Amino acid sequence: MNRKTLLKITILIALVITIIPQLVLSQTSISDDELIGKGKPKLYGEGFKLREEAYIAFKKMQTEALKSDIKIGAVSSYRGFAHQKRIWERKFTSNEALGLSPTENIKKIIEYSTIPGTSRHHWGTDIDIYQTNVKQPNGKLLENNFHNNGAYCKLKEWMDTNAKKYGFYLVYTDLPNRKGFKYEPWHYSYKPLSSLYLKAYRQIAIKQILKSNDLIGSEHFTNAFITDYTKENILDINPELL
Repeated sequence: MNRKTLLKITILIALVITIIPQLVLSQTSISDDELIGKGKPKLYGEGFKLREEAYIAFKKMQTEALKSDIKIGAVSSYRGFAHQKRIWERKFTSNEALGLSPTENIKKIIEYSTIPGTSRHHWGTDIDIYQTNVKQPNGKLLENNFHNNGAYCKLKEWMDTNAKKYGFYLVYTDLPNRKGFKYEPWHYSYKPLSSLYLKAYRQIAIKQILKSNDLIGSEHFTNAFITDYTKENILDINPELL
């Protein structure tokens, strides 16, 4: 087989991998419950949970990274609404005990954590990663671990070069003009599926959902806040994922 023919076959395979999940989902409606973490998706994985297509791609990426002596582990993957609610309430209560006002409290939480019902982790397409075969730092998901001489800098360098080959894209980048959640060098999304979920998510009544789920502090979710949160936290992400 000559090089030109091999290149054509490689491109064709890449197109098929990208298109098939989109065709499947385009023929299957995504329920509001799935979008806000209250559905019952079929998930795959041990130690992490992803939708089948994302799981297969992630396993392939793990296998390839091993060739560079990098073992990719998962800190977090699928999280349902109830799980995200527990995170929200724990942080809200903790911040409240420190004397933060409700507005300051909410602002502090959404530096890194989403409001339940708005997390990309609800979709089974996103995963927080780290490197398992290095000496572990005190805290895994810290920016310094992924840069300079941090424990996971080799993982980050490898992902910068290879992640997109497997459909995974960094969500919350370090672009200087980006707003919303702070930079997360550990959070990756499987684009062939998550782009479709985001498209569907943008069609639901986010304001109604946020105001109807009986969350601590939700009485302070003004219309202006929800509008800004949607624009900055949900949508101001890596433009390649939009």
